Amino acid sequence: MLEIKVLGPGCANCHKMEEMAKTALRELGLDARVEKISEIQEIMKYTMSTPGLVVNGKLKHSGKPLPVLEKVKALIKEEA
Repeated sequence: MLEIKVLGPGCANCHKMEEMAKTALRELGLDARVEKISEIQEIMKYTMSTPGLVVNGKLKHSGKPLPVLEKVKALIKEEA
């Protein structure tokens, strides 16, 4: 099973990234555990820029601008 972490303190872009990840999984028909990481110490293990997307322990995106849904799908599919 895929493990996805969405990194961010809780801003609008972080929420949008989480929703895009869930939508991408649904559209790809993949099962994954999605975890929202908001603690700064945890986020800094991966990046200094939020929002971030981590798939199976690999940082796939961080910072702005947010990727489009198709890009998020491609990032997740790389690790599936």
